[in-house]
This record gives sequence, structure tokens and C-alpha cells, in this order.
Amino acid sequence: MRARLLLFVAGVLAGIVTSAIVPAAGIATLAAAAPAAALPAPAAPAAGPPPSTGPTDAVAVTTVAADPPAVRLPVASRDDGCVAAPLARRASQVLVVGLPETTSADEPLARDVVELGVGGIFLADGNVVDAAQLRAFVAALRDAARLPLLVATDEETGRVSSVREIVGATSSPRTLTATRSPDEVRRFAAQLGRDLLALGIDVDLAPVADLDAGPSDGVIGDRSFSADPATATRYARAFARGLADAGVTPVVKHFPGHGRAVGDVHKGTASVTAPLSTLRHSDLVPFRALVDAGAPVVMLGHVTYGALAGNRPASVSPGAYRLLRDLGFTGVAMTDSLGMGAIHRRWDFPRAAVLAVGAGADAVLATDGRQARRMVRAIVTAVRSGELSEERLDEAAARMLQLKGVDPATLTCATVAASPTLAAR
Repeated sequence: MRARLLLFVAGVLAGIVTSAIVPAAGIATLAAAAPAAALPAPAAPAAGPPPSTGPTDAVAVTTVAADPPAVRLPVASRDDGCVAAPLARRASQVLVVGLPETTSADEPLARDVVELGVGGIFLADGNVVDAAQLRAFVAALRDAARLPLLVATDEETGRVSSVREIVGATSSPRTLTATRSPDEVRRFAAQLGRDLLALGIDVDLAPVADLDAGPSDGVIGDRSFSADPATATRYARAFARGLADAGVTPVVKHFPGHGRAVGDVHKGTASVTAPLSTLRHSDLVPFRALVDAGAPVVMLGHVTYGALAGNRPASVSPGAYRLLRDLGFTGVAMTDSLGMGAIHRRWDFPRAAVLAVGAGADAVLATDGRQARRMVRAIVTAVRSGELSEERLDEAAARMLQLKGVDPATLTCATVAASPTLAAR
């Protein structure tokens, strides 16, 4: 009897010791799923979208009201032992967000988006006081970020100029075409790029590659270099190369061409009914040439194209992204701002972000950074539910990291092509 009792006690003790041993792989998995990876509550409630007045899609507007559970975040892994960062960090990396009326990195919104780990910051005229302030602002944002930040602005020249108060008034693209040669425009853009880089800005949402000969103050108008595909190609390519000469990343926009659209995407729906065969010989010509030249980023606009099937704007249309990739593009595909009427009157920011990444976007632009946490939560929820594949999110985050010169393995297990670079000629 005593011997059986001793054997029973020994067995219990062995079970306790065994259950206390956690394999190293288990520790790593638990660490990745720990509550520290959860999204902290935002500093202030985010403003909701305006009532929808536009047409509806088959997908209903969805608002994410609360954080999903913080534990057991899905973790991507490979046979070689790669373990990806928590989903929230990967989702944050695909966002490029604005900081409305923020001029210091110490302000709550600036601190919040940097803590979140967004992939980039967009600077508008409301962020600019003077050159010294803007340099200090950008430097402080970069110092606070865990990973390198893209810092972008909208400096097309002419009427679209976010830092006009610093770089001065400039001629519109249409005027540049009329008064300068492509080589002169390249030198002009290189000087503009040096001015931007001196402020800490390393991405310019330009050049516009759309074709337009309409009124100067049209939606595109004098933002276009020309209505002629060959001329627009020469000047848009020269502008892009000039920025690249200065070390600034150009963003070619608005794929697959905005000039012939009927309607204003800033306010609501805009559409193009031309067949794809027509687009290939006109609107797509500058984009194809710039992709061939090595454009690193292409922005997709919010125009709806009948030739691409469905009734979604290009920025959330899988057909538009397939068309871009079919041109041989391997860089970062970016949306135009999700706050514009063509998107925001149909979907709120979180839903639009999920649709964009699912369609093929690598970078999601939202000029209102107050929406960033809601967008991240929506992307995480979509991956968990199976609506958005984890592989698609990883591909997007990897391309963003690659663009910044960061090893994609820092956050993901995805393998993507090297970022394209503009050829000298």
C-alpha cells in the first residue's frame, strides 16, 4: 500500500513539472499574441463619416466600434522559421495618414499615429508654419517612429501645392509644357525635390499623368501636362526623373487615367465609359511608359471605369489593380485619399481600407489620421474573419517596407520584388 502511494505522488509531481515546461516556440507564439500587441484606445473619439448620398455597392457600410480581442493574434510563419509581427503592426504599415491642423510632433494626434506604427505621414498646408517648424516637425516624427516613415506631400506645382509658403509659387504642369523643354522640366523638378528633401519630405504625390485639354480649373485641367499621350509621357517622365534625381520618390497618378472622367471624385461619383481598347491607346500610354521607366509608386484614382467591370472606383477595384500589374508594375500601388466623396459617400474609412487592400492596394492614403485606428482594427478583423487574406496584407506591408529600404522580414514573411527605380534615361 505504501509503495502504491509513493508511486502515485511521484506521478503527480512529474505531471506538474512537465506542465511547467513551455517549449521555446510556444514562448515566441505567446509573446506575439500578448496583450501588448493590442491597439490602445485612441486619445479622442474619431469623427464619423457624413451620411451617404451616393450610390450603394453590394457591400454594406460597416463601422468597427471596438477593438477586437487582443489575444491570439494570427501569426504567419514559414517552414524556415519566420514568424511575422502581430497583425495590427502589419496593418498599420500599409497606412499613409494626414495630421489635420497639426504642427508639432508633441500634439496628441501626431503621437497617436506614430505609436500606432503607420507606414507614412501625409503633410498638407495646414501642417506648415515655416521651414524651420516643418523641418523640426518631420525630424521629431521620424525620431519617435519605430520604423522609417515615408513623409509625403502634394506638390504637383501650380494650384496643387501643399508647401507653397516655403517653396514659392510655381507654374502649372500645363504651363511648364508650354514654356519649357522636358530637360528643363527635369531640372526644375530636381530643384523642387531638393527643396522638399531639405524639409524632410521624401515622397511627392506627383506627377499627374492624366490626359486633359479642358478648362484650366477643371478637376484635372492644368494639372495635366497635355492631352496628347506622347507629350504627357515625355513631361510626366521628366518630372518624375527630376524628383528621383533629388532623392524624392515620385508618385504617378491617377491610374488608369482621370482626364476623360465625367464628374468630380472630390464630391461624389465620377465615371469613364470608354472601352479598354480606347484607354490602351490613350489614357494608359503615359502610365505604361512610366512603369517601363521604373516608377516606384502609382496612385489609383477614384474614378469608376465601365471597362473594368463592377461599379467600384478604381482604388477599390480588383480589376484596376490587375490592369496595373499586367503592365509589369512591381512597386507600391497607392490609393488616392479615402476621404474624397467618391469613396466616403459610399463607405466609411474602415470599410474602404479593407476593400482597398483586398483589391490590391499596398498603401492606403487617408488625409485624416484620426481614422487610423479604426482602419487598422477593420483590417485586422477582416483577416481574422477570412474576408481579407493574410497573404495579401503581408504582400502590401512587404512592399511598403521594401520601398523604405527596410527588410520585409522585419514584420512579414512575404517575399516581394525589389522596388523599381527610375532609369536615368
